[in-house]
Amino acid sequence: MGTRMEVAQLESGMNTEDYRKLQSLFLDPLGASRSLSRTEFIDLAWSSVGRGSREEYGLLFDSVVVTQEHRGLLLDSDAVKEEGRVDWGGLCSFLLLELSEKVKNNRTSSVPCWKPPRTLTCPHRDQVQKVLYLQSSGQYVTVSKGGSVGLRDREDMSLTHTHRLQNCTVAPKDLWATDVVLLHNVHMIAVSFTSKEVCFYDILSKQDFSCKYKVQGLTHTPWCLDYWADPSNPDQAVLTIGDIGGQVSALHFTSAQISLFERLSQRTDSDSADIVLWDELVRGKHISCYIVTHRVHAPAWVRKVRYLDSLEAFVSCTTRPQSSLVIGWWEKESRSLRATSFCTKRGVWDVDHHRKLNLIATAGVDHQVLVWNPYVTSEPVCVLGGHMGPVLAVRFMQTKQQLLSYSKDKVLCLWDVSSQQCVHRLAGVFPKTPEDTHTLLFLHEERHLLLLSFNSLLLLLETTKEERRTSSHEHPVTCVLYNSLFRQVVSSDSASSVICWQADTGQKVKQFHHCHGDAEISTMVLDGTQTRLFTAGTDGEVKVWDFNGRCLHRMNAGLGRAVEISQVLLLKRSILVMGWERMLTVFRLHSFSQSFVEPSEWKGGVQHRSDVLCAAFQPPHTLATGSYDGEIIVWNNDTEKALRKLQPHPEQEDNKKQQDDSPDAITRLFFIPGRTSAAAGGADLVSCGGSGVVRLWNTVHSRLVGKFAAHSRDLGSIIMTVSPSGKYLVTADREGTLKTWDIQDYLLEPGNGTTKEPPNLLSSFRPHLDRVTHLETCVHGNRLLLLSASSDCSVALSFLPGDTIGLFGQEELWCMDRPELLLPQQEPEQDQGDHGRQENIRQAVGEVTSISQ
Repeated sequence: MGTRMEVAQLESGMNTEDYRKLQSLFLDPLGASRSLSRTEFIDLAWSSVGRGSREEYGLLFDSVVVTQEHRGLLLDSDAVKEEGRVDWGGLCSFLLLELSEKVKNNRTSSVPCWKPPRTLTCPHRDQVQKVLYLQSSGQYVTVSKGGSVGLRDREDMSLTHTHRLQNCTVAPKDLWATDVVLLHNVHMIAVSFTSKEVCFYDILSKQDFSCKYKVQGLTHTPWCLDYWADPSNPDQAVLTIGDIGGQVSALHFTSAQISLFERLSQRTDSDSADIVLWDELVRGKHISCYIVTHRVHAPAWVRKVRYLDSLEAFVSCTTRPQSSLVIGWWEKESRSLRATSFCTKRGVWDVDHHRKLNLIATAGVDHQVLVWNPYVTSEPVCVLGGHMGPVLAVRFMQTKQQLLSYSKDKVLCLWDVSSQQCVHRLAGVFPKTPEDTHTLLFLHEERHLLLLSFNSLLLLLETTKEERRTSSHEHPVTCVLYNSLFRQVVSSDSASSVICWQADTGQKVKQFHHCHGDAEISTMVLDGTQTRLFTAGTDGEVKVWDFNGRCLHRMNAGLGRAVEISQVLLLKRSILVMGWERMLTVFRLHSFSQSFVEPSEWKGGVQHRSDVLCAAFQPPHTLATGSYDGEIIVWNNDTEKALRKLQPHPEQEDNKKQQDDSPDAITRLFFIPGRTSAAAGGADLVSCGGSGVVRLWNTVHSRLVGKFAAHSRDLGSIIMTVSPSGKYLVTADREGTLKTWDIQDYLLEPGNGTTKEPPNLLSSFRPHLDRVTHLETCVHGNRLLLLSASSDCSVALSFLPGDTIGLFGQEELWCMDRPELLLPQQEPEQDQGDHGRQENIRQAVGEVTSISQ
């Protein structure tokens, strides 16, 4: 059997003439259109086109047939192969659909997924002038207009230290820092002040930020700085200064690691800093440093300066239209700058350069982002229009062909430079500030981090690490199931869609829209015969579907109200629905004579003190239910009477009401298959939920046997599943991380008290970028597999104990028949207890089916 990836290679290798040959196959000798069977298509296409294999044409045929089927919710692919026929229109439709999906996937794959913005504690009383990242210490540094410095931890951006820069030249109340740059090769920062000086502070000294040099006597107030050091020769460095008189000055250091400046005299001040006079630098008194300048911007203020080492040029900008952008080409032999000017309508606030593309972007006062070729001054390469206010900042993402821009009306845009399109727009998350707010944008691309300052307020925007991946759904996925009868995977999403996938390849078989109107599908379950699909919606209904897409029954679980259904449990003579109240909602099988089914009364009444969220069943008649407050009740399902109550350990209850998301809330319950040691005191039930904790219980003696922290408490609620034989426990958190634990021999025997030692962790992997919403294990072709659904719109297929095969819907599909996908470590498919549960469900749904018919 070929793979869909091989078919994609076949399609990409075909030319126009090949497609003409294919088209001719669908015409009979008289020129009339005709359809072809699978055998006819393979034989004719392989012999006529002359490229590819019979296997590839067979899989292409199967893909077309599966795609053009619209009536079945799930399809038996073997039946399709025998009965399906394809015409030219069907083949064209499939190829166009494949092309459109590829284009869509390529367009959306690199759009960032932003975490909620976070406001950081700020030590500054005045506006932030610069944010720096210290590679050596892994800290972030913020410097304010008044000279205060804040150091932040790399991991959580917490404030670790504050300091105030010393400058005895002016009184502290008059101190005004205009810009800051990091001199990473000499472990200093350079700070420009309105006192017409640039001070150099040592960031490694025992005395915090001691001043080493002061360059004084500048002609105009320095307004912006830039620094570059040669990676191959750190002694060579350039400090660029732009001032309010329109002058751009570059200080070229030739022995930076030895000394930035020569000590021409013993001039020092009370800060113990060496005094360097600007006039001495201009006249060449310092052998280790010389200056080149231009004044093309005069009389406008220079807003930004950058040294572009790849061009050996200095780029600068102003809000003066005639000299909006100026490139000073460094002529090293004559130690001079040759300037070229670029004009815009109303000037430029900011400028950035993409090294690989060799393009310059400008942030326009006229609301436009312009992209320039540095060698063409007449017109920009392209105009990126879309902002409704002056653009204040632009930043290229150097690892990709993308550009960020931020405007005064508080809109952040992400541009694809190659297509000149805005691929992402972020608005409505930035704070309301006065009209004259000073805004700064700092991008740390390596860590997917964006920091914006609004005067003294700091706002952190983080993205999940981008990967080239395809979304399985267009909306967050809520549930995923495996249909063993059709060997297919079924997933649902928050937009009320159900999608069916081929487990062997990951290819989409069918998408079913608006199953519950516009209501989210919160959970699903398949019956034991695998011939009925139950979907639960936030509209308060559970619907029963057959495989022709026909809704057989509507179960009125919410009694006409919109409720949050967390689980549907199929038992031998009843169906339990829960999630929104303290009592179970039960549907008796005799009620299914009508299409609209009303619930019956649960004989056990209300026993829980909080909403019931989940349940588990163990044949022949043991039922366990878990609630939001962490309580578990064990029932006799035949009599529907409560037998025992299991409470979290008292020490777990102290903080129960300290947060909205209860630390003891139970999100999943499973009886551990094959456990016969409950009477002796071993664990037979496992639960998980809030605070990342997994608990194991003995239901016979009503005691907590063990508990362990599977994930960080800070990540909140987790979910889990147990493999069919009870060997593996899989847990998942809101960051998309899955962990597989070996519980085969864990807590089989009773111990003294509650065990806190975790079981053996077999693997930890992260197939998703956001919260994992559902887990399910399945046995497919003698392989034990794991299905996981996530809020990041993806459904993943993995081996157990943990290797991701792929995401359903990805362009390059897998083939389960390939030898490299065989793993030697597999567990028994199902134990006897699992067979018993399946048989109970088969009997239950068999009765529903007979009533329906």
